Amino acid sequence: MIHISWSRHNSTSRLDEIAHIERWGTENNLKLNCTKSKEIIFKARGVRGKSAQPPATCLNIERVSSLSVLGVTVNDRRSASDHVSNLLESCSRLLYAFCVLHIHGLPSVSLQDVFRTTILAKIQYCSPAWFGYCSAADRARLDGFLKRCKRRGFCEKELPSVTQIFDDADNIFFAGILKTINKFCRHSYLIVLFYNINLGNAHIITS
Repeated sequence: MIHISWSRHNSTSRLDEIAHIERWGTENNLKLNCTKSKEIIFKARGVRGKSAQPPATCLNIERVSSLSVLGVTVNDRRSASDHVSNLLESCSRLLYAFCVLHIHGLPSVSLQDVFRTTILAKIQYCSPAWFGYCSAADRARLDGFLKRCKRRGFCEKELPSVTQIFDDADNIFFAGILKTINKFCRHSYLIVLFYNINLGNAHIITS
């Protein structure tokens, strides 16, 4: 994925960037496949974004209003509404399988385990990257889907709202980052300490 920033003052520079990428690919025995490439322009919200005139499309590169990046749908409005719609559509199709499992006598506890490992995991996938772009309507749609699953007995009645679920996911995500940073700092401190002991320095260096 290649990100090219431009404004109305340097809109032609993106063509130069693409030409540079093509030359680099040729020099490294690679080729930029324009027919499989997509272009998306992120617009400002409000009147400013509507009044902006986008530049002409790049040669042989299709311009799209939404794009799937590692399973997350992003659009030119910088909104998560398209991703939420695709997510709910995909999860709704899985509910038929849950109905079949329920009809065949799968216990409720096992059914809820399957729900956590399939539908809930799908909803939580990459949530720190896209949930911040959700509107109140998007959150209400997700909550409505979970309430429907609760009524059918597919998940626990005590399952919290999507806001709480994603807040917990964020806390786990950032706690893992802090743990990695602390581990790296301790490791670096031990290396510095070992280095100074080998040099015969008796004092401890801290930073």
